[in-house]
Amino acid sequence: MEKKVHTLDFEKPLRNLECQLEELLESSRKSEVDPGRVSTAAKVIEAEIDSAKREIYSNLTPWQKIQISRHPNRPYTLDFVERVFDDFEELHGDRTFGEDSAMVGGPAKFDGRSIMVVGQQKGRDTEENLKRNFGCPNPEGYRKALRLMKMAEKFSMPVVSLIDTPGAFPGVGAEERHVAEAIAVNIKEMAALQVPVVAIVIGEGGSGGALGIAVADRVLIFENAYYSVISPEGCAAILWKDRKYAPDAAGALRLSPQDLLEFGVVDGILPEPLGGSHRDWDSAAGSLREALRLALDELRGLAPEQLLETRYAKYRDMGVFSE
Repeated sequence: MEKKVHTLDFEKPLRNLECQLEELLESSRKSEVDPGRVSTAAKVIEAEIDSAKREIYSNLTPWQKIQISRHPNRPYTLDFVERVFDDFEELHGDRTFGEDSAMVGGPAKFDGRSIMVVGQQKGRDTEENLKRNFGCPNPEGYRKALRLMKMAEKFSMPVVSLIDTPGAFPGVGAEERHVAEAIAVNIKEMAALQVPVVAIVIGEGGSGGALGIAVADRVLIFENAYYSVISPEGCAAILWKDRKYAPDAAGALRLSPQDLLEFGVVDGILPEPLGGSHRDWDSAAGSLREALRLALDELRGLAPEQLLETRYAKYRDMGVFSE
């Protein structure tokens, strides 16, 4: 499927250069302009593009990183599944209420080893976003994810969780079906899973919606993703009484990958192609593949008792408190 170009505000100078290059190459195809002159001009513009990319993307603010994490062309869970895993078989339903297309999962192969993949899935257009509920799972989505994790435990399969949600769905139906309880049960049960669990924040990691599938032995995050107790807009609405202060909230929340690594909330940061994962899906998938291979190799030889002990210690060590 051809991806529609979507330009963020701070990317406009770069996009203008890219348009100049496209116009130059297009005009050269339609006319008899000297190829040497075109090639020289193209190289000048390409150098300017490369310089602009490095200047823009090496000095991103937390709010700009959040904008990249939400980029509509960013690879989603099923895009990574297609590129990283083999023989994926999607399973459906929570065996209690119904199917939730905002949460996907099923068994797959990774380096010849059987694993269980779960993750939130957003849509590419209006129709698919309605089907996927904009990546905001209902309680049945979390119950489906837990069903698959328990299946993985039964067959001694590691669990790989791909996180990309602004948060669990806060609608009336979700509350009636106890979304908070579903997330709480997942947190409790994941803490006790006797198989390795690796969670990777590939885009948005919003609140309990993310945490419901993120209790893991290794938590990794892409360099332009975020993981936070609340969205910047929600924080701004509470503290500043106005969502327009979301950029300020993004800085105050300390939700960037570098801050999260410093605080011990995540265990590693995955590099992205220059400009973000939306510019090169295959390269982003390569980063995920290598990081996942390393994490699973580190966890491979641990007995269930060791997994539970180190996982418990990992989460007990988080945070700061005083008596």
